[in-house]
Amino acid sequence: MFFKQFYLGCLAHASYLIGSDGEAAVVDPQRDVDQYIDEVRTQNLKIKYIIETHLHADFISGHRELTARTGAEIVFGEKAGAAFAHRAVKEGDELNIGHVKLRIMETPGHTPESICLLVVDTEVSDDPQKVLTGDTLFIGDVGRPDLAGGKGYTPQEMAGMMYDSLHGKLLKLNDTVEVYPAHGAGSMCGKNLSTETSSTLGQQRQFNYALQPMTKSQFVKMMTTDLPEAPAYFAKDAEINRAGAAAMDQLPQPKALTPAEVFKRAQGGAIILDVRSAAEFGAGHVPGSLNIGLGGQFASWAGSLIPLSSAIVIVAESEEKVGEAQLRLARVGLENVDGFLAGGIFSWDRKGFEVAAVPQISVSELKNLIKTQADLQVIDVRRPPEYQSGHAPGAITAPLAKLREVLPNLQLDLAKPTAVICAGGYRSSAATSILQQKGFANLLNVTGGTTAWINAGYEVEVAATT
Repeated sequence: MFFKQFYLGCLAHASYLIGSDGEAAVVDPQRDVDQYIDEVRTQNLKIKYIIETHLHADFISGHRELTARTGAEIVFGEKAGAAFAHRAVKEGDELNIGHVKLRIMETPGHTPESICLLVVDTEVSDDPQKVLTGDTLFIGDVGRPDLAGGKGYTPQEMAGMMYDSLHGKLLKLNDTVEVYPAHGAGSMCGKNLSTETSSTLGQQRQFNYALQPMTKSQFVKMMTTDLPEAPAYFAKDAEINRAGAAAMDQLPQPKALTPAEVFKRAQGGAIILDVRSAAEFGAGHVPGSLNIGLGGQFASWAGSLIPLSSAIVIVAESEEKVGEAQLRLARVGLENVDGFLAGGIFSWDRKGFEVAAVPQISVSELKNLIKTQADLQVIDVRRPPEYQSGHAPGAITAPLAKLREVLPNLQLDLAKPTAVICAGGYRSSAATSILQQKGFANLLNVTGGTTAWINAGYEVEVAATT
């Protein structure tokens, strides 16, 4: 059996290729599908099935393009209601690729249609050696019960289904069965995902908090308490996947725009998206632009901060980075890239347009400012559990995903010096760009973030728990 995991760090997403005797199946493919086609060509395989463990909400799948290019059959759990030709499978169904059997387990809980795939290499044993768990069982966690896929059900009902799927099916498998989920650390589809991308059922039975002995009611309460806010684009992406997304080559190529054209588009409401690093953005950028750096979890933050219908103009250091940004935006359904600033920020500056900046400061500089500048405002834009575990003294919480929403209630002074901090400086730079749009005139981005603050041994405050 040939088995390969493809891991996309930007979306913390894992997809899989399984092959045997010239046949193959792709499981949970990302939107850009060339890598699967290249791999099967190298391995002398032909894709027979494209299997989706559920209707994904956090990224756009490439199942429609992959079937158009290979002729493979798309497979979904029978409750998915996909709006295109596909095979609807149910509990106990088997798909054969060479000597490998893929046995279907219906495992509702993250979504009603969720399935897991038991992988049986019959040349080794008639017992399953691996299980592809989609978003049902992660390494260190289980799937959230409150996302768009559970429409029509309460989170409590979905959590109850999850408990039954885990304890009635997955936990009955042998401890040696290898576990391969669809996501890793950083995904919003769970709340405590490990950085590991595979494990065994025995290890998960021992170390995964959600698999410890407890009653169903205890599990439901635990799984529906303190859930992080789901990004707004999740519901739309799930429906795009139900209908099937357009092929990547059907997306228009971004146009090279002059500074004057970019200025005009900005005046017309386009999002000017600067994808450079925090340091480059801080040194000089188009006023009013939004900074989401390609170096971090770019796609998921773009989906969270930019409406899917928005026209987008990209500012990057090269045309190659423009292309990368467009690809990664399309992975979450952001397809309206109108163009890019030809020549980057240097052309903007040369043409005499105003250039905005955000000074970057170290944690030692922040510490000094907290001591000496009484009117300093400090905003921590990490998620609530991160903030509660320890933050710089006097920092107020305003999570990046909700920053625009909560800002009016924070009673901050637009004119006062305002330092913005996150875990490392990535999210805080995005936050400074939003705050500039809102009129903050004296912003500082803290490089290294709270991680550097703690590593320096500086005092932290811990939020009181209720």
